[in-house]
Amino acid sequence: MQTFKVPHRLQECSTDRLGRTRRQLTGAQGNRTSSMVGRRRGSRANSGPHRPQQQCSGGPRKTLREPALFAKKTGYESEVPHEKMTIAQAKRGTPAVRPVRVYADGIFDLFHSGHARALMQAKNLFPNTHLIVGVCSDELTHKYKGYTVMTESERYEALIHCRYVDEVVRDAPWTLSPDFLKKHKIDFVAHDDIPYTSAGSEDVYKHIKEAGMFVATQRTDGISTSDLITRIVRDYDLYVRRNLQRGYTARDLNVSFIREKKIRLQNQVDRMKETVKTVEEKSKHFVFKVEEKSHDLIQKWEEKSREFIGNFLELFGPEGAWHVIQEQSGRMLQALSPYASPVASPRGSPSSSPTRGRSPSPPSSPTSPSSRSPRSPRSTPTSPSSRKGASAYPLTFLGDDE
Repeated sequence: MQTFKVPHRLQECSTDRLGRTRRQLTGAQGNRTSSMVGRRRGSRANSGPHRPQQQCSGGPRKTLREPALFAKKTGYESEVPHEKMTIAQAKRGTPAVRPVRVYADGIFDLFHSGHARALMQAKNLFPNTHLIVGVCSDELTHKYKGYTVMTESERYEALIHCRYVDEVVRDAPWTLSPDFLKKHKIDFVAHDDIPYTSAGSEDVYKHIKEAGMFVATQRTDGISTSDLITRIVRDYDLYVRRNLQRGYTARDLNVSFIREKKIRLQNQVDRMKETVKTVEEKSKHFVFKVEEKSHDLIQKWEEKSREFIGNFLELFGPEGAWHVIQEQSGRMLQALSPYASPVASPRGSPSSSPTRGRSPSPPSSPTSPSSRSPRSPRSTPTSPSSRKGASAYPLTFLGDDE
């Protein structure tokens, strides 16, 4: 039975080592290609009309809408004779009805970008490539390599949805036999050139390399299935807590009851720490805002204080406006107030002074009462009106020569 290609799948444009890009559609043949096929069949090179070769136009690629097909158990059958070709012939290009059948096998557990890049390289080895991917079963994998995370059916499904894969062989053999290569009409085998030691052999691809059917691809550093499993095992507690938070039970995760309670308690503690951390960050932000506002207020208060002090000194200082106003008001009051007339003395003199009527008295002994001088006018009691005049107006002392 014939293995059909995926509908709506277009052969991708790829660049050969000579720098030329080609894409061959169904029924298109080049002059050089038809000549090569005619010589193989023993016919004339120029027999029949030739169709112009269509090259890649560089237009937009159509979306792949369907997954790849699984290979038939009976193998690949085609009406076109499948003749062996060399790598040089495959790189020059083949008719669309005779693509180069490249085979790449593996486990493809936890399908990742490293697997996809290897398949992309295998798909772009030749201008017209039909990529066949062999996936080993769980039985073979557990026997020769180890336990897998994904089941074989999950790994099959992952491969048929890869954009570079045209056909998937289920339950692929661990070592490629000539019968298997003939059954699926495999032209070349793609794999990295590092010797693969397994199943008691130093390199399971040794006989493929000796037959000239091996094409090397490059591994992607930093990513592998073993690396992914190592990350999970290393952070086991973290992923157990993650799945418990997502609703998985302890039985689903094969975790004991005590460990489950411990993990849930730890989750609560972590959430509390996260809450405290969030509150602390918000508090720091609030304090920072308060400090910023207080700094602005203090700065404004200092500016207002300086302005107030300057205005005060300008108004009440020694040379301020208030001092000038006081001086001017004093001068005005002095100019407007009249001078008052003096008050008459008790003796009737025009300017009575208590010292004016004082007469000299001869010295007398202090013990003789008769020697006391008569009461001076200063000690004479005065009337209230005279005391008032004396207090209201300043006294004028005149000299004795008046």
